[in-house]
Amino acid sequence: MFPLVFYRTPTGNDVVLYLIRSLDPVDRRTIGEDLKTLQFRYPLGLPLSRPLGKGLSELRSSLPSGREFRLFYCFDRRSSHLAVLHGFIKKSQRTPEKEIRIARERQQEFS
Repeated sequence: MFPLVFYRTPTGNDVVLYLIRSLDPVDRRTIGEDLKTLQFRYPLGLPLSRPLGKGLSELRSSLPSGREFRLFYCFDRRSSHLAVLHGFIKKSQRTPEKEIRIARERQQEFS
């Protein structure tokens, strides 16, 4: 099992946890189950997880509300934790570059 660490801004805000907690309880449960699967079965492959290159991966959750939710994560070798860096509700077929860029910037803090 690999412990999860959620990204925290320099001012101490848990932005990823805040986003997850803002969702409907049924959707939160699905995301929680997917995170639990990630913790116990890392490394994962499709359909639940997809590597994006350079150590960054995407956790793909299909929510009961019919929406798609994505979490970006990486493995922090220094602490042997999985760092959950960024999350968003997917609204288009392609993952927006802006979302990937945010995750990559945050990933550098764990490298």
